Amino acid sequence: MVAAATEKGAEGVKGVILAGGTGSRLMPLTKVTNKHLLPVYDKPMIFYPLQTLKDAGIKDILVVTGVHHASAVSTLLGSGKEYGVRFSYKLQKKAGGLPQAIGLAEEFVGRDKFVSINGDNLLFESIKPFVRKFAKGTEQARILLARTSREEAKKAGVAVFKRGKIVDLVEKPKDPPTNWVSIGVYMSGPEVFDIIRCLRPSKRGELEITDVNRTYLTRGTLKYDKLRKGWMDAGTIDELWRANNVMRDLAHTARKP
Repeated sequence: MVAAATEKGAEGVKGVILAGGTGSRLMPLTKVTNKHLLPVYDKPMIFYPLQTLKDAGIKDILVVTGVHHASAVSTLLGSGKEYGVRFSYKLQKKAGGLPQAIGLAEEFVGRDKFVSINGDNLLFESIKPFVRKFAKGTEQARILLARTSREEAKKAGVAVFKRGKIVDLVEKPKDPPTNWVSIGVYMSGPEVFDIIRCLRPSKRGELEITDVNRTYLTRGTLKYDKLRKGWMDAGTIDELWRANNVMRDLAHTARKP
């Protein structure tokens, strides 16, 4: 796949949409299509993280996608001109965890800062203020946290606080210490690729994004922001159904005089 020429986005920050994986939790819907092309109300799922990056002022975007449905993704998105951005593409030949997918962006990122976002994430507020702080700040990484239910926290990377600071991040704990989880938006500098190269697979056989963030935490170079309006992902059948209903209700509310 041919990559588009790059240009810097908001204040030099680039964007990466992680749209690979097998979509196994959405089978059989994903047997013939990429999960990020499934509809969430009136848009393909991938349009929501795209809009999140656009609203943050990021226009130079790499899309990381799997080999099986890559042509469908590129056919939908094209060069990006239709959407007011510039797309580049990278194939993820084998699903190996989020860090493995992020690692494919090294050449695209160069020496710039960047924001990666999971292709099934739907946010209800702009991340522009957070991106601006990251672009101007000295931290090497910044994550976004959202409050969720205890049951949902068991499936995510959970933040542990002490005196208003994160002191640990725990991946999928059986007994979550808090209900604040790291969502699929990760702001990093180019040093993240060296971190990823040093990671070892977890018991799941994949590289874990929580291990990346814990490395930054150990270095004292990780900062965070808390979302006020929360977020959703649409990675399972039930979550996809809920996302469709929520986005439908929001769209109808916005149309009322």
